Amino acid sequence: MPPVILPVKGVSPQIPDNCFIAPNATIVGDVIMGNDCSIWFNAVVRGDVNSIRIGDKVNIQDGACIHCTYQKTKTVIGNNVSIGHNALVHGCTVADNVLIGMGAIVMDNASIGANSIIAAGAVVLEGTVVPAGSIFAGVPAKKVKDISQELLKGEVERIANNYLMYSSWFK
Repeated sequence: MPPVILPVKGVSPQIPDNCFIAPNATIVGDVIMGNDCSIWFNAVVRGDVNSIRIGDKVNIQDGACIHCTYQKTKTVIGNNVSIGHNALVHGCTVADNVLIGMGAIVMDNASIGANSIIAAGAVVLEGTVVPAGSIFAGVPAKKVKDISQELLKGEVERIANNYLMYSSWFK
């Protein structure tokens, strides 16, 4: 079973050959992905109502949804980003070296700074600015502390590298 990859209004997703797309993932419309990305089982990347730009070495894990708002918000995801299982990333900007935890929600016009973690289950409200190097958690998400170099290397970088390895198992 191949993944669902469809054009919308004549615009097709652009996916480099070195990316892994799970058989039941869905990618539609104005989506441009960088190199070494992986879109996992049941994940949806819906560039039907606005554009989605994804950097290099991004993993969008099982059940995650990436979307945007018609005529209002685009979604831009930087390099070396991990988006956890069942997370929702909607019409926002995510900088480089970010971990968005399982089940987290990031709403329209939020801006997630580089080298940050959004904790599992957190809800980042519309328009929230997460400063670089921060850990945000809770509902609504608030800053709980600055990220340590150990956590940055031990979680953010480790998970991104692991998903690059996991995707190689399917190629």
